[in-house]
Amino acid sequence: MEYYYFGVLIKMAVLALLCFATMAMEVSYDERAIKINGQRRILISGSIHYPRSTPEMWPDLIQKARVGGLDAIETYVFWNAHEPRRREYNFDGRNDLVRFIKTVRDAGLYAVLRIGPYVCAEWNYGGFPVWLHQMPGMEIRTDNAMFKNEMQNFTTLIVDMMKQEKLFASQGGPIVLAQIENEYGNVQNYYGEAGRRYIEWCASMAESLDVGVPWIMCQQADAPAPMINTCNGWYCDNFTPTNPNTPKMWTENWTGWFKAWGQNDPHRTAEDVAFAVARFFQRGGVFQNYYMYHGGTNFGRTSGGPYISTTYDYDAPLDEYGHPNQPKWGHLKQLHAVLKSMERILTHGDNATTDLGNGVATTVYTEEDGSCGAFLSNINTTDDATVTFRGNQYLVPAWSVSILPDCSEEVYNTAKVSTQTSVKVKQPNMAENQPEQLQWVWRQEHIDDVLRGVAGPHARSASRLVDQILVTGDASDYLWYMTTVQIPKSDPIFNKEVTLRVNCSGHVLHAFWNGKFVGTQHGPAYGQFNFVFEAPVQITQETNQLTLLSATVGLANYAPAFDKFYTGIAGGPVQLVSGSSGKVVKDLSKNTWTYKVGLDGEEKRLHSDVSSDLTWQSGDLPVDRPMTWYRTTFKAPLGLEPVVVDLHTMGKGEAWVNGESIGRFWSNFSSPLEGCGECDYRGGYNPGKCTLECGKPTQTWYHVPRSFLETDGNVLTLFEEFGGNPTGVNFRTVTVGTACASVGEGGVLELSCSGGRSISKIEFASFGDVTGSCGGYEKGACESEEAVALVRESCLGKTSCSVRVSEANLGATKCGRDVDSRLVVHAVC
Repeated sequence: MEYYYFGVLIKMAVLALLCFATMAMEVSYDERAIKINGQRRILISGSIHYPRSTPEMWPDLIQKARVGGLDAIETYVFWNAHEPRRREYNFDGRNDLVRFIKTVRDAGLYAVLRIGPYVCAEWNYGGFPVWLHQMPGMEIRTDNAMFKNEMQNFTTLIVDMMKQEKLFASQGGPIVLAQIENEYGNVQNYYGEAGRRYIEWCASMAESLDVGVPWIMCQQADAPAPMINTCNGWYCDNFTPTNPNTPKMWTENWTGWFKAWGQNDPHRTAEDVAFAVARFFQRGGVFQNYYMYHGGTNFGRTSGGPYISTTYDYDAPLDEYGHPNQPKWGHLKQLHAVLKSMERILTHGDNATTDLGNGVATTVYTEEDGSCGAFLSNINTTDDATVTFRGNQYLVPAWSVSILPDCSEEVYNTAKVSTQTSVKVKQPNMAENQPEQLQWVWRQEHIDDVLRGVAGPHARSASRLVDQILVTGDASDYLWYMTTVQIPKSDPIFNKEVTLRVNCSGHVLHAFWNGKFVGTQHGPAYGQFNFVFEAPVQITQETNQLTLLSATVGLANYAPAFDKFYTGIAGGPVQLVSGSSGKVVKDLSKNTWTYKVGLDGEEKRLHSDVSSDLTWQSGDLPVDRPMTWYRTTFKAPLGLEPVVVDLHTMGKGEAWVNGESIGRFWSNFSSPLEGCGECDYRGGYNPGKCTLECGKPTQTWYHVPRSFLETDGNVLTLFEEFGGNPTGVNFRTVTVGTACASVGEGGVLELSCSGGRSISKIEFASFGDVTGSCGGYEKGACESEEAVALVRESCLGKTSCSVRVSEANLGATKCGRDVDSRLVVHAVC
């Protein structure tokens, strides 16, 4: 069966959905299907988070998801983005949820609205607004009246907003499923009986909102009826709903994993993701959602963790910038087409599974009219299998699934990738008259006052060390802790060197003693945020000023009671310790401490006020100097390809383009040297199984959406906390540089470039017994003599091309029947 036929089926389904777009739809279910107006469906969905991209990107991302074979787009709703201050709401720009859902509708796709409002998502504070933390008596995610009141207020706000715009399917809109809470079953035991009462309340509250579509609760085995419990994970084929009358649903198929500062780059192969999806539908799956389908960018200070990086690429089928991540996107697109061609038999047919031993099994779906579809699976992690099925033999590689839509022809195998592999490159900024090196001005962060203990009119004081976000409300990453230390000349430590010891709850500390810098320290790695800072200080005067600058790098987003985690120097202790004996000679924890929120440059809005009269210095550009602001102007790179800025020579801080924060940077935090190697798709996945970029900085390229840019002049502002060199900063565009594909006889080889660029060169082409991989192909002992010329004729000078792989089209290979001849091409864009 040819793939173009599957494309016709998908287009017909889209046209049918568009017909429903203005009509109320009844969404129901049974154990075998989601039913939309009585039509039994399997649904394939993908997560795209609206605040992690821009409204200008949404149509293209959603269109690529549709072309990739998705039926629906799933998104969380981010409470702290929409209600940053209590009863003050923001639904503008990237937070325009209604516009996002309407964009999904306009593309002819369904929507899944995961209201939560707890989202996890490696998002700051799990999506909760920090003002909750500041309310006395508040406990989140439990039977706490204050929390339930706030949660109900926000959930009702979102539901009413969707209803007003008629966006639920029951009103003719695209939203076919809604979610309340999120992965609560993972932490419920911590809360005990209060947790059980809370989840009962969540279900009752959600039902009372009368949305007209089913509600789901993921990872909630005891989900109260009529909530549907669903599965999250890398594999959910073994998942069984608690209620046998509800469908088998997978709300998060993790297509990769998130990246954290100081960690290697996790990669999940296309073969393994496809294997997990095929196994799920083989074993009765009804709804499957990719988390993520497009990961995007943690703009501003939205990343959580702590220590989650600014990129949220997630190794998703669409990369951070919106390019198809090939071969993953294309390999899954083919799988979706095959599964959708079997939708009728999967939702109506009887099924029977036969265990053949050694991890091999067949599952056959049949209907009374004799139609038949089959899955041949091999979960053995090392041994390929030859399966005899209905008189025919099929080679099923280890850790793979073969799909036979008619119980005869193998149309798809999860381990046999025939879509192109795209290699991305960063192209120089080709804007006219743009100098190779940017011209910078700079300004030192004003810290003289805080080093003297002068905090200004908005400072607070307390006779104890306070949790950082209780003071800041997360309005800034930075909080100054200041205290005076009196040491009379009669004290034995006077004129001596002692050790300043600070017990930190995360995440970064800069220490100053009597106006002099004495050291910096941060948590060593993701998951290790607490640390003890120690540095020698000299006691040479009776009145001493201790100033500590604490910096957060995203707030916790997952764990039982993560709202009770401390940040900053909460509780301490802060001590002076005798260098010789190790004895604590002064405990400063209960001193009177003064607190000042944020940086002077933040207060002056150096990042946004591009027409400011404030003085910026243009000469003697400092490098490797902490606490420094830098500014430059640049022209937008030509073309339409995504734009990135290279900050590899910088240290740690935040970056803004025309006043829009593109996120935190931490370019000098490198990943471990160990852990990288050849990635084998076979066997269960975990984030440490297959990692890339060992020993390199976690992130040096930062996404600048084109909607942030002006045609002519643009302003880049950097705040450098640790010390860096801005002369190495430059702008690039991201594009497909080379494309490779390998397709066996009977298939169609397809290649494409991006951004309107054409195929300029065929680096390698051979039809025969080729060996090697992209960038290292080698010809075998036999090949067609005509194939190279035909490939060049079909592809050169074109933005995309396709070649039917057969001896009739490409010429005889003379390889013999025992050789699996393949057309292999390496093209340059």
